[in-house]
Amino acid sequence: MPVDLNHTIVHARDNRESAAFFAELLDLEITEEWGPFIAIGLNNGITLDFATIPDGQFAPQHYAFLVSDAEFDAAYARIRQRGIEHYADPHRRRPNEINRNDDGRRVYFLDPAGHFMELMTVCVEK
Repeated sequence: MPVDLNHTIVHARDNRESAAFFAELLDLEITEEWGPFIAIGLNNGITLDFATIPDGQFAPQHYAFLVSDAEFDAAYARIRQRGIEHYADPHRRRPNEINRNDDGRRVYFLDPAGHFMELMTVCVEK
């Protein structure tokens, strides 16, 4: 049987705020709420299960999402409309720009909890 990732728990300072941020930005659905989790379903069947954790236990992570050109355009428009700080590079040296390398586009920004987010239209093979 092949191994597939089913879900991951995303730590948040406020699980509702973070789940709503992702759902609205990426035009996704909140699929369920149970126990301490609020789940967002991705197109490949994986869920991001947002959980509020106590202050002092939060460690920012990096989450990269491969999206279509249309999804990138829509999400980037929302980023700009909401005044979300964004960058063309992961080191945050090129503010208010997108990266147009690798025959695709990328943008980097922080979510409400402080996670490092990346949207990309092309996945570069390693």
